[in-house]
Order: sequence, then C-alpha cells, then structure tokens
Amino acid sequence: MGDRMTDIATPQQLRDPNYMPGLHKAVPLGIQHVLAMFVSNVTPAIIIAGAAGFGFGSDAGAQGFPDMTYLIQMSMLFAGIATLFQTIGLGPVGARLPIVQGTSFAFIPIMIPLVAGQGVEALPALFGGVLVGGLFHTVLAMFIGRIRFALPPLVTGLVVTMIGLALVKVGIQYAAGGVPAIDQPEYGSLLNWSAALVVIFVTLGLKFFTRGMLSVSAVFLGIIAGYLYALVVGMVSIDGILTSWDRAAVFQAPVPFKYGLEFSFAAIVGFCLMAFVSAVETVGDVSGITKGGAGREATDKEIEGATYADGLGSAVAGVFGGFPNTSFSQNVGLIAMTGVMSRHVVTIGALFLILCGFVPKVGAVIRTVPIEVLGGGVIVMFGMVVAAGVSMLSDVNWNRRNMVIFAISLSIGLGLQLDPKAVQYLPDTLRILMTSGLLPAAALAIGLNLLLPDDLSEGSSDPISGGLAGHKTSPAAAE
Repeated sequence: MGDRMTDIATPQQLRDPNYMPGLHKAVPLGIQHVLAMFVSNVTPAIIIAGAAGFGFGSDAGAQGFPDMTYLIQMSMLFAGIATLFQTIGLGPVGARLPIVQGTSFAFIPIMIPLVAGQGVEALPALFGGVLVGGLFHTVLAMFIGRIRFALPPLVTGLVVTMIGLALVKVGIQYAAGGVPAIDQPEYGSLLNWSAALVVIFVTLGLKFFTRGMLSVSAVFLGIIAGYLYALVVGMVSIDGILTSWDRAAVFQAPVPFKYGLEFSFAAIVGFCLMAFVSAVETVGDVSGITKGGAGREATDKEIEGATYADGLGSAVAGVFGGFPNTSFSQNVGLIAMTGVMSRHVVTIGALFLILCGFVPKVGAVIRTVPIEVLGGGVIVMFGMVVAAGVSMLSDVNWNRRNMVIFAISLSIGLGLQLDPKAVQYLPDTLRILMTSGLLPAAALAIGLNLLLPDDLSEGSSDPISGGLAGHKTSPAAAE
C-alpha cells in the first residue's frame, strides 16, 4: 500500500503530517491502523473484568454481560477520542502527529490487585485512580524533558519486561480455559489449547509470510481464525452470538461516573507512578514516528503535546469508565512501513473507533470470543511486551553496577509477584502496591540508579556467580 502511495504523492507530501491523501486511500489506511491495534486495545478491559469476577465465566444474564460490554465499549470510544487529541489537538494538547492512542497494558499489573474478586464494587476506586493518574500524567508534560534522566534504558527496560512477565500468566490461563477453578475439570484440555494454538500459528504465519495489511493485522486475523475454529468444534454457538447481539443496544452514549468515583490511596499512588513509565514510552513513540515517517527528530513541543494528550485522554476516560490510554508502538512501525505520515489518516481511524464505541453490539460480539481464543492472542501480545523490554535492555552498559541494580530490582519485584502472601501482614494499601511486583521493582531500579555511584564498577574484578563477568555488550550507557 505504501508503494502505491509513492506512485502518486511526492516524498515531501508523504513526510508531511498535514498531507491528506484521497479518501479512497485514506480510509483503508485509517482502518489498517485500527486493525493493527484493535485486539490490544480491548484486551485490558476483558482482563480486568475477568479479574474482578464479572467477565468470562460469570453470569452473563445478570451482571457480567452489560458491565463487561460497557468496558469494552469505553475502551474503543476513548482510544478514538484520545487519538483525536493527538492528531487534531486542543491548545497545547496533542502532538499533531499520526499517533494512535489505545488502552495501556502497563497499568494492568496495577489494576488486577485493586479489583481482584471484588466485582463492580471495586470499579469506583479503580476509576478514581485512573482520573487522578491521568491528571498527574498531564502535569508531567511540563517536566517531561527534565525527568527523562531518571528513566534510562536500564529502568524502562526492566519495567517493560516486568509488565510482560506479570501478564504472561494471564495468557497461559486463558489459553487453558480461564482462571483455574475446582469446578473446571476441562481446564488445560487439548480442546482448549487447540483453539489457542490455532490463533498462535495463524498469527505467526500471517506475520512472517505475508505483507501489507495481512501482516499488520496478524493478531486480529488470528483471533478471527480461532473464533471460526471455535464455532466448528462447538466451543461457541451461533445461537449464543445471536443472543448477545440481540441483547445489546444499537446505540449507547457513555455515562459519566457510571460506577461512581472513590479515591483510594493505593490506586492513586499506583497510577501516578506508572504515569512516569507511560510518559517515557510516549516520548519514544513520538521519536520513532518522526524518525521513521519524516526522517527528523521530534521537537520539544511535539513531545510535550503528546504527553499532554496521554494524560488528558486518560483522565477523561476515567470519568466515563475507561482505562488509561497511551501511544501504541505497533502503529509507529506501521507508519514506517506505509511511508504515510499523514495525521489525517489516523484521524479517520480514530473516528472509526469512536463509532464502534457508541455501538454496544460491537462489544457484545467481542464478548462472545471464547477465552481460549483470546488466550492465543494474549500469549503473542504479552510475549512481545517481554521482548520489547529485552530489546530496551540491550542498550544498557552491563557493568557490575547495572547488573546489581537489575538483579535486586528483578528479584524483589518478580518474587513478590509470584508469592503475594510474603507481605500479607502489611497494611492493605502498601500490600496492594507491593504485590503488583512492578512498582517495587521500578522504585528500586530508579532509586538505586540515582543513588549508586557510577564508579562502583571501576577497578572491580570480583567474579560474578555463574561465570558472568559483566562485560559491556553495547556502546550505549545506562546513566
């Protein structure tokens, strides 16, 4: 598609964010952006609903159906609205670049302990945290250039890796049939795994053996293939799909404070701390877009505007029952692939998302996707999060100082994740923050990186257990 565009538009036009291709090309390009991020965007809502106890496996006729459908609906609607903040802008808000916003994976490890098994009663505190965290994120825009020094690749790579490691368990559980329960004898059955494996293999096949839109939307198409397989083997029925479709309204506007708002200290601290990570991720995405699409560095104004849009989009979403938004990295690569830098193309994709967000029937159909099918896609997506973290860590100068910081932060963070009962006697607020694993790991990495002297590794030749000598593997430093 990018090659066909270059036959018509000049290179200068393709690099111009204000360039508008003809609608016959702009619309497919915009939908392509939506397909690249669609599954990733709605997955957090499904995971949080399941963790709270009104998602998969709940009584769809009573509480689970409307609430889960609404959360999916808001994920689409406010991803579109936050994207418009970026592409069209509002005063200082927005980079005026082709940045696609979507529901952030980074906050999932924070949200799961806040809602675990508590049903919709946990949502007011959750959305209170989203609102305050979004406002805090907005304030960060004024200082984003000054705080980047505290988040080098050593810290950001560790945090992103921890996010992925915290979520891979969810992918395996979904692929095996959902969160294991005593009354779930089919958990881990060959039938359940077969649906997940169909998604994984179709996704891999499309990603590596096709080009263009097929490759970009590989996860989305893999989910569809798994869905069709589930229909054939009887894991989902046409009647069930039609029932969900019939029960959902044709149109529903978002409801402000639908679940109310509560301001929990644990939620506020968790969301505010993760806002730092999300802000730095957005800086990287903005830089990637301007380099890949326009061959230049991002300006300070663009970086600040993008961070403002991140925060405002998240805060507004929290008012209506949506989750934190951030820039989506997969769409950065899509811009480099198509060669089209037009922000108006992404605006068209945002309008499509907003349209879907006003139609509950879309969320109702998504809800009928078997959890095993979703598990296959989730395994791929969360595995890629871990891979992205490892890629960031490749830029670290692995001297003794940085290895110690990484080792201690990872050990404590991952250990608390694996055994939450280790801190069961802490006060509730502190326990929730600690058992996320992510926050203690990030806090340790940031603190140790700022406090430990750079000369800690100079002149040191003590052997490291296992024969690792801490040799420098990359010219990039981690200071």
